Amino acid sequence: MSETRDVRIRIEQEAGYAFRIEFPDTAIAALHTDEGPPLGGGTGPDPSRLLLAALGNCLSASLLFALRKFRNEPGRLRADVTATIARNAAGRWRIPKAWVELHLPEGGEQYQQLERILGQFEDFCIVTQSVRDGVEVEVTVKDAHGRVLLGDKHFEAGA
Repeated sequence: MSETRDVRIRIEQEAGYAFRIEFPDTAIAALHTDEGPPLGGGTGPDPSRLLLAALGNCLSASLLFALRKFRNEPGRLRADVTATIARNAAGRWRIPKAWVELHLPEGGEQYQQLERILGQFEDFCIVTQSVRDGVEVEVTVKDAHGRVLLGDKHFEAGA
């Protein structure tokens, strides 16, 4: 049985390199992002930080889920995420490696089934496992007339 769900996000330029990210069909408040200087003003997180935040958040939630699954009620979890941003062979900036350090609020001896939890919680993390496996991304660029300038032109009117 194949189960899927779609997630929609709308991103609109506000000014310069600042963008407003909206989450249609939800009650989630919009998020403001911005590139750091010299391109942007650094008035919000940039895409690299959002990716790293997604990794840390997803792993924290997955660990919490696994802990609770075995009837543990931990205090507040914390994650520290660090990444290396470096140029690849083509001279483009990339994130080749990230480190996520999760901090449990109690000593390990306080948790039931901790070895089992630590052996499986990463598998629950959608973001980390998707990044590790590689996410296929299809890109389409359309102009103001709806014409496809880049990408699959199959659905373009008159094609």
